[in-house]
Amino acid sequence: MLFVEAKNVSRGDPKLAMQYVKSARKIAMAARMRLPVDFRRETCKSCNALLVQGNNCRVRVKQKREPHVVITCLNCGNQIRIMLRKRMEQEKD
Repeated sequence: MLFVEAKNVSRGDPKLAMQYVKSARKIAMAARMRLPVDFRRETCKSCNALLVQGNNCRVRVKQKREPHVVITCLNCGNQIRIMLRKRMEQEKD
């Protein structure tokens, strides 16, 4: 619920969206729950910013070694790497 509110508020007030993300993370850690992958990929771990492509993050596809996507937060410079191949496919090759 907090992530939905953070998305709604992010355009108008990004600091309030950061607070929503931070409190959602704290609740998840206190309850010892993992956040869904979609929510983890839409937020920056270091500054708690809600990543909106073209607004405060940059998305690039890299081919070095293994194909992967690099999401760079433009607020703090933190990078998130997402591998494009599944691990099961790598083991079979």
